[in-house]
This record gives sequence, structure tokens and C-alpha cells, in this order.
Amino acid sequence: MEPVTLTTERLLLRRLEPQDLDAVVAACQDPEIPRWTSVPSPYTREHGEHFINEVSAGGWRDDTMYNFGVFTRESGALVSSMGLLRLQQLGHPQRQAELGYWTAREQRGRGYTTEAARAVCVWGFESLGVDRLEWYAEAGNEGSRAVALKLGFVMEGVLRSKVVHAGTRRDAWVGSLLPSDWGREPVQPYLPYPSQPS
Repeated sequence: MEPVTLTTERLLLRRLEPQDLDAVVAACQDPEIPRWTSVPSPYTREHGEHFINEVSAGGWRDDTMYNFGVFTRESGALVSSMGLLRLQQLGHPQRQAELGYWTAREQRGRGYTTEAARAVCVWGFESLGVDRLEWYAEAGNEGSRAVALKLGFVMEGVLRSKVVHAGTRRDAWVGSLLPSDWGREPVQPYLPYPSQPS
């Protein structure tokens, strides 16, 4: 897919470009980002170059991940990296994707991550036909969970031994957001339990 650009009242969401390298590397020096995500630590310029030029660009090209750099419209400052991954749509009957994100330390607490994530979710529902958005975070990641809850994700429980971090398996929280949670019609009809036929 050709990369798309999304805008909100305060933010611009676009594909990360080589000129964003310094901002990405600087943001990923915050120990909280690798603590709760798969971002390497220590984070080097080579890591940033690989993420921008290979992972992010390749995800758009191969329809495996649609990652956005999130920037303030006022100053162009990097807010976060956010995207849809583990894509199962565009003709696949599952029509699912996972929402993932990290936010630069100095941009937290302003509602930017929720604002950007809402735009990405709308785009997933409207343009990609996603019928189920999933969110995962290592259990204990209260900041990520707070964003998911503000978006209307329904917490579905704890997945034991779901993620590997620092050489150990950890439990993860999981939640989902359906089009119907926002009053939207799904692409495929949804028959929730207990109304499912036995």
C-alpha cells in the first residue's frame, strides 16, 4: 500500500522518513520505551535507520505493518511511533489488526497518544475494513492500558507467558476494539456469546 497521511486537530501522522532519525533515536533513549516494548536498548542510530528504512518502509510496501510517525502540527515535534501490525485484512476473512505505539517522554500526559490512536483506529475501520482491533501490553504497563481504555478497548484478560522481555517470558494484558464499540457497522456480522447457537 502507498503510505497515507492522517491529520487530527493537533497532530500529523505520516510514514517515518530518514530526516526523522535524530528524533526517533533521541526518543528511544528513554528507558521506559524499551522497558515496555520491543525497542532495543541501548538504542543506536543503526537501530533507528533499520526501523525507518527497512521495518517501517517495508511494512507499507509489503502490507505487513502500517506504521506512522506522529508529529505535532504546530512545531513538527515527534510525539510517537504508532501503527497497525499483525494485519489480517484486505480480503482475509479474519479482518484483524493489532494497535501498537510508544510515546516520547516529553509528549506524555497531553492526550496526544489517544488522539493519534483514535485516528489510526478510524482509518483501520473505514479504509481497511478491520473488524477487530487488538491491543497487547506487558502486564503492568499502566500508561498503555490507560490509552487503550480511553479509546474504548474492552479488556479481555491476562495472557500468561505471552511476551518475552529481557530473556524472560511475561504475562500480557489484552483488549479489543470492535466497530460496534463505536456504533459502527462491522464488515462481517457479529454474533456475540451467549446468543451464539450451540
